[in-house]
Amino acid sequence: MKTAPNIHLADVQSVYSGPEGRLWELLMGEQIHIGGFQSSMDLAQRAGIAAGSRGIDLCCCTGAGMRFLVRFLNVAHMTGVDATPAMLQLGRQRAAAEGLADKVAFVENNVCATGLPAGRLDFVWGEDAWCYVEDKIKLIAEAVRLVKPRGKIAFTDWMEGPARLTTVEAARFLGFMKFPNLLTLGEYQELLNNNGCTVLVEQDTGRFAAAMPLYLDMIEKQLTYDALKIIGFDTALAAVLVGEMKFIQSLAQAGKIIQGLVVAENGR
Repeated sequence: MKTAPNIHLADVQSVYSGPEGRLWELLMGEQIHIGGFQSSMDLAQRAGIAAGSRGIDLCCCTGAGMRFLVRFLNVAHMTGVDATPAMLQLGRQRAAAEGLADKVAFVENNVCATGLPAGRLDFVWGEDAWCYVEDKIKLIAEAVRLVKPRGKIAFTDWMEGPARLTTVEAARFLGFMKFPNLLTLGEYQELLNNNGCTVLVEQDTGRFAAAMPLYLDMIEKQLTYDALKIIGFDTALAAVLVGEMKFIQSLAQAGKIIQGLVVAENGR
């Protein structure tokens, strides 16, 4: 596991309460994760998410993943937990605007200790967001606590790839992204196994390296003005952001950063 000890929840809240969060949504859409709709559908199918089931999205952001699940998979109800009030407020507004407020609920809390009842949900969901969580041990333990026996834990996340980051690369990457740490697929599997889960699927989706050129094209060739407006027309900052995105692209191309997909079953 690569770590950045100086990055904490307050740093993540700052990102998603300010212009950086709006910039990511500009480039990636409301589903702020690699692969968007196709990635969500792939994860849902691999996890066997059933119509009429009830789930929880840990680090739900504005709830785009939950709205996807209730609309396209006929999930009966989703609860989203996030620690950034601005994202939850926007999420409630969007759920209401789409007529889904009765099927989607939001809870402001730490995803490592949600305070919600144990063992009542069919599945836990996460999409490219657990990389922001500082205590992965508590996160996985909480995910397992929330689901029923044989319930599913299904998530994608930004992970360290098989080529591995150098210490210098990790410091730069984690610092820019505001990730407190970064796990490998194997490290996630170990945490799940330690909590009594059986890992059913674990793989590199192969989407990361292909997605970065798309985001760079959007910011450099189509949405330059829109991006500059978000950051106060600071062209120097824009150049830095593009440079860091190109650095991330190089890491992905080298197999040092991946989008990992994991589906596990609670054996307890």
